[in-house]
Amino acid sequence: MRWARRTVLAAGFVVLSALAAMAAASFEEAAALYQDKNYKAAYEIASGLANGGDARAEEMLGAMFQFGHGVSADIGQAIDWYNAAAKQGRVPSMFALSNIYLDGSAGHFDRDKAVSWLNKAADAGYVPAMHNLGLIYVGSAGGEPDWKQAAYWFGKAAAKGFAQSQYNLGILYAEGKGVDKDQVKAAELYLRAALQGLADAALDYGVMVFRGEGVQKDERIGAEWLLVAARRGNPVAQNRVARLLAMGRGLRADPIEAMKWNILAGRSGRKDPEIDKLLAQLTPAQRAEAQARADAFKPVESANN
Repeated sequence: MRWARRTVLAAGFVVLSALAAMAAASFEEAAALYQDKNYKAAYEIASGLANGGDARAEEMLGAMFQFGHGVSADIGQAIDWYNAAAKQGRVPSMFALSNIYLDGSAGHFDRDKAVSWLNKAADAGYVPAMHNLGLIYVGSAGGEPDWKQAAYWFGKAAAKGFAQSQYNLGILYAEGKGVDKDQVKAAELYLRAALQGLADAALDYGVMVFRGEGVQKDERIGAEWLLVAARRGNPVAQNRVARLLAMGRGLRADPIEAMKWNILAGRSGRKDPEIDKLLAQLTPAQRAEAQARADAFKPVESANN
């Protein structure tokens, strides 16, 4: 079972640009220095502000100590500063704390604390926290799945347009977990996520259209959605596109292009001896062309991949 797991796990202090427009001049300067990776100078300003109770600066120090930006990494200090900011209502700090307790960087895994902080962030309207709660309730953080709670939280985030939650909720509808099984609803959710660029959703929606599950059957349109997923680097879709091109189903038969997708799928572990046999009659020149196309391939990127 696949779940879309992308969250806003911090790779740095990700809230600075949103803060800058509202910040006081001194904090603006710290934020600008941080974004320029002049961490030591940013720390000099932020530490004074944080010690004076500025929640934004407390949050910045949390990130600095978590990632070792301008200071020696110290997860204990990071937790202390995030806690201080979170108690003043800083939602990104709540979310950062939940991630620390989930990934074990605090030295131990604490599901209860993670859920508590995620609930606070979700209650404040933070959509990635809603999504992460859904992931926890499908069992991704240990424990037995609670499918109804998973559907509830994915539903909350999906209603806000969060593609990964739309896709995951679609899976629950397709499998009848936590909700009544509904292929039509699953297809609708897959399409909404696919239109935002989520490759897994494009794959599953394409399969449903190709087979006529929950939507009107149309092999050509289904194949086109599989191509969308393949171009975004999904190896399962690449394998299926190779098959369709080799057999001329939904797409015009094209053995060279089929071989290209077969090569790409194989690189990701989706080897297919059956397709190899179908393409065994290619000439050396055709094989060379397919190899050249595969080597030149670059996945289409999107904000949701």
